Amino acid sequence: MSFSETISQELEHAHQVCATVGETDPHCRAAWDAVEEVLAARSHKPSTESNFDRHCRDYPEAPECRIYED
Repeated sequence: MSFSETISQELEHAHQVCATVGETDPHCRAAWDAVEEVLAARSHKPSTESNFDRHCRDYPEAPECRIYED
């Protein structure tokens, strides 16, 4: 399951819980905490390295990987 799907499910769940028990109920706050946890996990997910980046890391002297400054 992707982060987007999980976030959507947690948001829907939080809305349902809060509509049922009220916004001041501890269950409502816990549901929103779960949403925040998923959002935090997504923001800490390491980005994937592209094949080109990997190639340049392994072969920094390759012509396509050289950086020229003026």
